[in-house]
Amino acid sequence: MKHIFTYPHLLVGAQFVLIGLMVFFSRGVLSSPIAITVFLIGALFGLWAIMHNQRGNFHIRPVLKEGCTLITTGPYRLIRHPMYTSVITMMLGVLISTPTLLEASLFLLLMLTLYLKGRREEQLWCGHDAEYLVYRERTKLFIPYVL
Repeated sequence: MKHIFTYPHLLVGAQFVLIGLMVFFSRGVLSSPIAITVFLIGALFGLWAIMHNQRGNFHIRPVLKEGCTLITTGPYRLIRHPMYTSVITMMLGVLISTPTLLEASLFLLLMLTLYLKGRREEQLWCGHDAEYLVYRERTKLFIPYVL
């Protein structure tokens, strides 16, 4: 029998619950020009990453799809997880629109969840493709040249 609640499923579930709670408790990203700008930067960054990913190569769960290939163009040449950076940036826009302790706590938990997803993917890639080890050495996790 296949388990529905595996670690990757739990991470994705946590990600969406945290995003949902942040949106639910926010006053709305449209309440501040700065929040709108940050949110749109995150969305555009995510679209840029999607444009450089191959169809069928992308997966929301931190698992490797059969036949997946390493993408090293576009934002992937700078960071290993641009889709997670996109989500973090968009949700930072939500946090800016509603800077409460609750929103900040949810944001930090979301960042931890995305970090755990990223680390899980990295473990899988290291065992899948020797080129990934070289790629990991020359790129950052979420923020170009920083982290």
